[in-house]
Amino acid sequence: MTMKSVDLPHLRSVVLAGNAGAGKTTLAEQLLFMASAIPRLGRVDDGTAHLDFEPEEQKRKESLSLAVGTFEYEGTRISLVDTPGYPDFIADMIEGFAAADGALFVMDASAGVGAGLEDAVAIGRATNTAACFFINKCDREHADPTAALDALRATFGDKIAPLQLAIGAGESFSGHVDLVHRRAYRWDGTEEVEIPIPDELADEIATRRDQLLAAAAEADDEVLIKYLDGEEVSDPELEACLRKGVKESILAPVLVGSAAKGIGLRGLLDAVVRYLPSPADEPPATVTDKAGAAMEVAADEAGPLLVRVFKTTADPFVGRLTYLRILSGTLHSQAHVWNTARNEDERIGQLLLLHGKDQEAIGELKAGEIGAVSKLAVTETGDTLSTKEQAFKLPPIDFPAPSLVVAIEPVTKQDLDKMGPALQRMLEEEPTVRLERGDTGEQLLRTMGEAHTSVIIERLKRKFGAAIATHTPTVPYRETIRGTTKVHGRYKKQTGGHGMFGDVWLELEPNPGGGIEFAERVVGGAVPKGFFAGVEKGIREAASEGALAGYPLSDIKATLYDGSFHPVDSNELSFKIAASIALKDGVHQAKPALLEPIMNVEIRVPDRYMGEVTRDLNARRGRVVGLDSDGSVQIITAQVPQAELFSYATELRSLAHGRGSFTATPDHYDDVPGHVAEKVIEAHRKELEAAGGHGGGH
Repeated sequence: MTMKSVDLPHLRSVVLAGNAGAGKTTLAEQLLFMASAIPRLGRVDDGTAHLDFEPEEQKRKESLSLAVGTFEYEGTRISLVDTPGYPDFIADMIEGFAAADGALFVMDASAGVGAGLEDAVAIGRATNTAACFFINKCDREHADPTAALDALRATFGDKIAPLQLAIGAGESFSGHVDLVHRRAYRWDGTEEVEIPIPDELADEIATRRDQLLAAAAEADDEVLIKYLDGEEVSDPELEACLRKGVKESILAPVLVGSAAKGIGLRGLLDAVVRYLPSPADEPPATVTDKAGAAMEVAADEAGPLLVRVFKTTADPFVGRLTYLRILSGTLHSQAHVWNTARNEDERIGQLLLLHGKDQEAIGELKAGEIGAVSKLAVTETGDTLSTKEQAFKLPPIDFPAPSLVVAIEPVTKQDLDKMGPALQRMLEEEPTVRLERGDTGEQLLRTMGEAHTSVIIERLKRKFGAAIATHTPTVPYRETIRGTTKVHGRYKKQTGGHGMFGDVWLELEPNPGGGIEFAERVVGGAVPKGFFAGVEKGIREAASEGALAGYPLSDIKATLYDGSFHPVDSNELSFKIAASIALKDGVHQAKPALLEPIMNVEIRVPDRYMGEVTRDLNARRGRVVGLDSDGSVQIITAQVPQAELFSYATELRSLAHGRGSFTATPDHYDDVPGHVAEKVIEAHRKELEAAGGHGGGH
């Protein structure tokens, strides 16, 4: 299918967003099939959907990443950006909003307002994206489109306005009433045919039309006065208010239907074309120029080039595929562009229009259009492409920080060789993943949750052949002392030639927050200055392994105050060994203690889950240090041991029904309670036994 060029007013880019399982991909599939953009109708449950083409999506029967489908409807080109609804994959939803001018929020008529829909609406409001709602699955058992509409209004406010009223529900769902023109339509199995308005719906229609009028009239002062004065508002006046109101995010109309059966989709497409904005309706993009000054660039295919990179995928065969939204100008295949985020030239290869997994080669992409290009060298998600002469820069896309951390390691030696390059390629397409080296030396992977981690591990194996195992990270415990002691360390070794002799007296004392500190107050040259460096090296090396569980020592001051030397046999190495012996012996005598990292944690959670979350924090040995609120969201500040937080992302999601988030940053070390310390020390003892009694640091 070859797309013909269209002008700005006849372009629509629409992000599909909402809860997992609401039917977004099924809806997109039906719309693409209706428009003959795909040759057959795929099904999510069969793994045949054109927009769920990754093997991991087909296996799980749900969308895990963004996909684009483009089609034409009555002279308008519509690009649908289908996004995942599961919270772990929220990055793709954010990318979808960065690409689109309008949003279509999809809700299951039997499921209520879920966390995924709340997240989507929050992103839509933050980006000021014009939106419509589609109550889907109205034909499903237990479906209640009227209750779903009321739930939307209760959750998001009375700017959510019914455009249609469902006729029936569940098995009896048969069509809808158009509340603007007061006409009724019934699905006859192939299309919607007009029928007389059912008498029993008269009161409900009056109520819902009034809700629509109340919301739409806000868009026009004259119409608002007519409405408040009880005067009749004409259909053309209402339509004009709807067009203006939706595009200015004054209201969001609600439509009803069944994507699986194709019911209500023509009315939905009409609403998308009629009410959602074209690129020509959108305000100019705010950018910074070469000098860092803010300026505005309007959508114009003849204007300066301005391209938003909204997604990147890495593929071992195709290479890097970069998804583009042209905000201004015209981008040509084989052109050179300037990446203002990297300050580097990029050569554009063959431009592509996207139809799910299928791609159509195209010579150019104009303002308002969405497409892709493969094999860009340096460009990443969120970058801006323009020309070197007019080097504009868009603000970066803002992604949440990952909250689940796992330790990773290769399964075999062969995987070790593949792991580094595979992880780097994976990071290109995963803006909410971080890779870092932990304090214990482990390689740590930070993700949005367990499902996210699982999918990443599967993709690393499938795409790059790197089999990677995960486990709970090792807590970077430390050890210290709580008492003061004086200790003697002596090393003497006699051989045929020169021997070895070092003799030191150290004073050990706590040094809170000061790490390992070396000092000396030797008098009379008992230990010559030339050996001080050896003593300090011995102390620092011995501090790598503590007395209780083999963790590094910290916050200890060791003062060299006496000793003796041999004029021939003493050297730096002898004193290093003597100091090491002294430190190890002295720690045992100075009340050794185990320390654990304590994190500063900020948790955002709706009011209604506050009690459960604070109770759970107490069970994690956490200490609440502050409470604040942001509307209906409570912000809890707490200090929690790191050992209690590794799986918190998953558990908080369960406690708050998907509506909680948190950030954690290291703050300080504190004593491990006795009963916990005993378990850590016992685990170390068993580790030593398993290794044949030969200990090693962590």
